[in-house]
Amino acid sequence: MKKMTVVLLGVVFMMLGAASVSAQCSICTKTVQQMGEKPAKGLNAGILYLMATPYVVIGFIGYRVWKQHNKSVKDK
Repeated sequence: MKKMTVVLLGVVFMMLGAASVSAQCSICTKTVQQMGEKPAKGLNAGILYLMATPYVVIGFIGYRVWKQHNKSVKDK
């Protein structure tokens, strides 16, 4: 359980650090630079949010499978 807590904390810290990451392709970068700084930050946040969502869902499913597997192993 302690290992799982460390992994979850690591994921949280990585997601908090991702706010400074530039998540745009070169075409999007040129387009957003013309719009200004505030829309660029909003677009980056949206891209990172959309990118993180599948990882969170897959992580949750993986956790549930892992938990169910450990429960069945303990029952044997």
